[in-house]
Amino acid sequence: MKPENKKDSLFDLIKSLSPAEKRNFKLFVNRLEANQEAKFIRLFEVMDKMAHFDEKELLKKAPVSRKQLGNMKQHLQKQLLISLRLLHAEKNVELELNEQIDFARILYNKGLYKSSLRLLEKAKQMASQFHLDTIMLRVVELEKVIESLHITRSMRNRADTLSQESQQLLGHVTRKNLFSNLSLQLYGLYLKTGYVKDEKDRQLIEQFYRQNMPKYRIRELSFYEKMYLFQAQVWFYHIIQDFPLCYRAAQRWVDIYMEEPQMRKVATGNYLKAYHYLLDTLFYLGYYERFMQVLEEFKENLETDDFTMDDNCRVLAFLYYFSNTINLHFLMGEFSKGVKEILPPFNKEIKKLKGKLDVHHQAVLNYKVACLYFGSGDNLKAITYLDEVIKRTGDGLREDLQVFAHILKLIASYEAGQDEDLEKQIRNVYRFLVKMDDLHQVQKEMMVFVRSLGKIYDYELKQAFISLRERLKPYENHPFEKRAFLYLDIISWLESKIEGRTVQEIIQEKFRENIQKHEK
Repeated sequence: MKPENKKDSLFDLIKSLSPAEKRNFKLFVNRLEANQEAKFIRLFEVMDKMAHFDEKELLKKAPVSRKQLGNMKQHLQKQLLISLRLLHAEKNVELELNEQIDFARILYNKGLYKSSLRLLEKAKQMASQFHLDTIMLRVVELEKVIESLHITRSMRNRADTLSQESQQLLGHVTRKNLFSNLSLQLYGLYLKTGYVKDEKDRQLIEQFYRQNMPKYRIRELSFYEKMYLFQAQVWFYHIIQDFPLCYRAAQRWVDIYMEEPQMRKVATGNYLKAYHYLLDTLFYLGYYERFMQVLEEFKENLETDDFTMDDNCRVLAFLYYFSNTINLHFLMGEFSKGVKEILPPFNKEIKKLKGKLDVHHQAVLNYKVACLYFGSGDNLKAITYLDEVIKRTGDGLREDLQVFAHILKLIASYEAGQDEDLEKQIRNVYRFLVKMDDLHQVQKEMMVFVRSLGKIYDYELKQAFISLRERLKPYENHPFEKRAFLYLDIISWLESKIEGRTVQEIIQEKFRENIQKHEK
């Protein structure tokens, strides 16, 4: 194995540090005179300068033997994490609260019970402000320990009050877990299989949803319970392709952050995701004006001075903003403009995030970029990006994304005039699709058409395109088939072939007609 392909968690941690975090670490470890010549500091300096992890090179330059290396790396990682915690504690509510609870435990162990309780009360008030029920439960449990072992006389009926608090918090935590479990299971199902393909699929997912949805009264739910409830609803309506109800659930998800803006500070990732799925659903519904309004709102919120993000959230913000900006160009049919204006900053940013995007999101972005190139007429570039999606077969990607990547590659290859490989491609894709066993009708019609391309004479092509368009038209509003046209606007492509125009000309014309219709 090549050195650059090896993975090392400590090396990855060091490479993820910002210049400010590195400076803070050096100040932190050098605060003690004994540390100034320590071997673990030299180990850090050597690893920081390495372009890729190479253990042999590391042992040559760092003052440690192979036998010492394991323990030295563990010690270095611990010191790095401590310095990072100290640096970020004031910016991260949960880190700060956990620190306060640790301090309260130290005071309690020193026999300073009242001081400990005062600190716990302050921590509880902050945790309550941010609806951090699990942390509040930790606080209450420590308060119960102190009150049960020592008569502090902090308040009358203290035992009853703490007992009631504990029961109430347990109820919130239990319901939150039920909602979050359902949300996660639905999301996992969506990532694996995509959308329902027939009535049987729909009935199965509805049964699963109903059986696992806990009983609730919306007014009694805490912030996190509502958040996971609306998440579960979004995934469910997404899977069954009920986009109007999905839009309502996504809007409610965003709205809870509008009602309690302080929650953006602690549930930032889910805040970004709420906006993403609201935009995603507006795109599927074709609500251009509302989409533009929400996208601008999302952009303004990202740029607000009081809105801070950690590395994970910066990755999500990049992913969601670019993904929806590409969707905007899809809506308007501005593929060439998208290639020119979006892709240069996109490619610059994506290089910085190498290794931080998961396989699924990489594939979704690659598919979207491929569609931009395909719509702009650059079929060879489209094929390059589609190959990145196709090679991920078996990595747990959505099966429908894989299917459309294969079909779009065939069309792009046909458009690019790669006739010599087309027959072989068709056979390979057909074998792949046969294994799927549950293709949409649109996909089946496409495969029959593509398989026949090699047997159609040039003068017969226009009629073949017209015939396929007529067969596909009835599926545009079909409850289980309409989603296919959002992966690939095959109708517009067929119309472009029939009329001898570009795909983007066709889509731009449809977009203008839609706008005029809504204005009336």
